[in-house]
Amino acid sequence: MIRLPETIKHLIIINVLFFVATMAIQNFDLFELFTLHYFEHPKFRIWQLITGIFMHGSISHLFFNMIGLYFLGTPMLQLWGKNRFLFFYLSAGIGASLIFLLERQLEFQNAMSELLAMGATKEELYGLFSDTKSFQNPIMETANRIYGTRLLGASGAIFGLLAAFGWYFPNAKIYLYFFIPITVKYFVPVVVLADLISGLTGVPILSPVNVAYFAHVAGAVIGLIIAYVWKKNQHRMY
Repeated sequence: MIRLPETIKHLIIINVLFFVATMAIQNFDLFELFTLHYFEHPKFRIWQLITGIFMHGSISHLFFNMIGLYFLGTPMLQLWGKNRFLFFYLSAGIGASLIFLLERQLEFQNAMSELLAMGATKEELYGLFSDTKSFQNPIMETANRIYGTRLLGASGAIFGLLAAFGWYFPNAKIYLYFFIPITVKYFVPVVVLADLISGLTGVPILSPVNVAYFAHVAGAVIGLIIAYVWKKNQHRMY
């Protein structure tokens, strides 16, 4: 068993504390406060780009992300050191969230353009949006669903670590479901491609339904870019 580094331990503790707090505090909705909302939603706050990374909706969601943080984060922390690791982790997580929101924004604007072309006004449409309503009009339903989007979890940062781990240690083995060995250089592209296809089609392949597939892909791309630059420049003299 790999020893648990202090930095990884502290990140896991923060994630667990956020989860316990959301379950324990019943008279105040911490999900509304800390989960990342669509940025045009009235409950969006800028700090949610960070706090959303530490929020999880279920024990299984938390468990698998923290297992990934432990197994993937430990060797990268040892390689980079604390400061670089934290910069990487937050950059992948925040970057994944921003790219996910950008994709949502493009889809939202397309839907809004069609609705406005039907004669509705922007004020009327925003007045109809609700987290609890559903609409018969599929375009209105799409716009309302995006408007009510909430993103939570460390998956973007974990996919960033997965891509970086694959770049530095391509021949290492990852044990799928804890006992099926798969070489990382094959595992990473398959998982990322599967999530990209799921994001484009809406059909879950490897990740379950109700997952922010594009956030996974974005986290992996950001992680790969940072890892590529750092590895390329690691022996350069300044």
